[in-house]
Amino acid sequence: MSPASMIAIDGPAASGKSTLAQRLASKLGYLYFDTGVMYRAVTLAALRREVSIEDEATVTEIAKCLPIDVRHPSVRDSRKYDVLLGGEDITWDIRSSEVDANVSQVSMYPGVRQAMTQRQREIGLRGEVVMVGRDIGTVVLPEADLKVYLDASDEARAFRRYLECQERGEGEPYQEILRSMRDRDRLDSTRDLAPLRAAADAIVLNTTELDADQVFRRVLKMAQN
Repeated sequence: MSPASMIAIDGPAASGKSTLAQRLASKLGYLYFDTGVMYRAVTLAALRREVSIEDEATVTEIAKCLPIDVRHPSVRDSRKYDVLLGGEDITWDIRSSEVDANVSQVSMYPGVRQAMTQRQREIGLRGEVVMVGRDIGTVVLPEADLKVYLDASDEARAFRRYLECQERGEGEPYQEILRSMRDRDRLDSTRDLAPLRAAADAIVLNTTELDADQVFRRVLKMAQN
């Protein structure tokens, strides 16, 4: 039996989605696709054109016409993929502090989400891809061969994020991270457009008591069978 060609990994923040998706993609030789980069690309394009991020109509029009693509990495500089805007490599440009400060607002606009969903689908339907996000199995790629929804307790996810912050030398308190994560979960799960939830045919895997290796082995077996 052939391995799953389109793999969707969904779940809340710090559930282990990105770690799992990167390892799966590397093992299978697939494209690792973090769909969040699309919203970063729209944000960068709006900033370059000196458009106010608060101008939803204009930002949405930019998103509808933006030639964004995501490909396998072409440069060995620790990148996980190439992000291209009209052929221009913007992989690192979308990680600027200015984009960081504005991408959340851009990603909330329904018109932007609809435009990016269509582009994400086009990339996903090429096959041999591991897509990670919050609405991949339900909205972006419902025809995925394998859908996995990772979850974990609020406390476990917040502690993981706390450790990540400590490693980067950031001193954000655990309780503040926990509060912020719960707020994000509530917004993601109650929004009208593409709320965070497991697809009806997704395999739900609780990672609270599992380490990254255990999760990887379980899902890799699913992907190969």
